[in-house]
Amino acid sequence: MDKNDGMNYAPQGRPNPVCNPGDFPFAAIALDHGHIFGMCNGLIEAGANLKWVYDPDPNKVKNFVSKYPQVKVATTESQILEDPEIKLIAGAAITSERCGLGIRAMKHGKDYFTDKAPLTSLDQLALAKETVASTGMKYAVYYSERLHVESAIHAGDLIKDGAIGRVLQVIGLGPHRLSKPSRPDWFFKKDKFGGILVDIGSHQVEQFLYYGDCSDAQVVSSKVANYHNKDYPEFEDFGDATLIGNSGATNYFRVDWFTPDGLSTWGDGRTIILGTEGYIELRKYTDICHDRQGDQLYLVNNEGEHHLSLAGKVGYPYFGQLILDCLNRTEQAMTQDHTFKAAELCVKCQNVAIRVE
Repeated sequence: MDKNDGMNYAPQGRPNPVCNPGDFPFAAIALDHGHIFGMCNGLIEAGANLKWVYDPDPNKVKNFVSKYPQVKVATTESQILEDPEIKLIAGAAITSERCGLGIRAMKHGKDYFTDKAPLTSLDQLALAKETVASTGMKYAVYYSERLHVESAIHAGDLIKDGAIGRVLQVIGLGPHRLSKPSRPDWFFKKDKFGGILVDIGSHQVEQFLYYGDCSDAQVVSSKVANYHNKDYPEFEDFGDATLIGNSGATNYFRVDWFTPDGLSTWGDGRTIILGTEGYIELRKYTDICHDRQGDQLYLVNNEGEHHLSLAGKVGYPYFGQLILDCLNRTEQAMTQDHTFKAAELCVKCQNVAIRVE
């Protein structure tokens, strides 16, 4: 796992299968973003069987097979979609093409697991909702900054247990390293990546809804800018937004592409959660000048000050829950309403954003 490259950051956990071997065959289609490796790692560790891979780029497929030598290479997407054994399609397509892949997968009777952001427009959202309703299939999303971070998972457990009382505010900071020479052309085209508040902002919106116990929220304000990458005029390297949830909790988040080269990892992602009885701070990927090991959780409440170093101690339960949801048609991993609401709100943040020149 490359801690310096966010695009190819793929956490690995301990095997914790929730099903018998062969019970949950899945396939990977569209390898445009390196998050596909984290998605596959999580599913395999939870007991899924990676049967097929397809991408029109043979170099991407070759790299994928080098990491998962057990996988079979399909010559067409249809070869996978028409395989009756496949229960789920995992995909990391170009952002604007993720919804289209999901529609095709669900219409072929497959559940769909896509990288974030899951779509780039409200029209796509409406189509995804319509297809979920008509097919009964799932449209799941890899919101990795919560689902694949042990400190973020444990924070949710602490909040559910009442460690900080009622959540009043969530502040999310999502800086990323740009690594411009290694990025594909589509990454810099607005109609492809959807805008910074759709792209990496989707993580922040999802976390706010989850920690703040919100089923909906109002976008109060948002803004975007391209401060330092004028060679790509459609690109956005900074964005922020303020939201108010229907639970009364508020949210501010900032996302950017300004991680300096001197940082030991691709981004100093942090989340601060204020409650009526205390607060939590997550230092997800590093604890600068103190500990390069991520997954550091700081908790202050009426019982005192607490520091928990959680790497390797919590695991990643989402993937097993997702597999069981697909097999049992339940909603333990994440409800479809929550999944789509996070997607809706990040698009709305983008649509109303003031562009700072």
